[in-house]
Amino acid sequence: MPGRRTRDRTRTAGSSRGSPPRTGDRGPCATTFDDLASAAVRAARLADPEARVETQGEVLVVRDFLDAYVLEWTVHHLDLVAHLPGVPGPPDDGLAASRATVEALLGEPVPAALADADALRVVTGRRAPTAAERAALGPLVDRLPVTLG
Repeated sequence: MPGRRTRDRTRTAGSSRGSPPRTGDRGPCATTFDDLASAAVRAARLADPEARVETQGEVLVVRDFLDAYVLEWTVHHLDLVAHLPGVPGPPDDGLAASRATVEALLGEPVPAALADADALRVVTGRRAPTAAERAALGPLVDRLPVTLG
């Protein structure tokens, strides 16, 4: 319950007052997310990749739904750590899978000169490309950002 007092007299997550979590104490939100993510991974492993699912008025096969899900969480992970030096970003396999999904949406590869994280940030409009990235992207730059929703 947001704002509920705990034994140590600090407030729980969701409160605008009280002490922030101690270093290393990820709090109830992170624990809940970990539980949810673990359940999602278990369900994904059991799902038929060719089964159809409906979400947000669209019908997708499970494989495409999971690709979109990985892309969404990877990009949000990049958003969360963008200004937090020393906080790890998404895992390499998530970045690579997300890049492949974006490239499939574009219908062409993003130049290898852009690392996966940079490619995702630029292609989704999280940041503007540098001059060198613009040159590497060539005419593809005129098709950016890709809309994902």
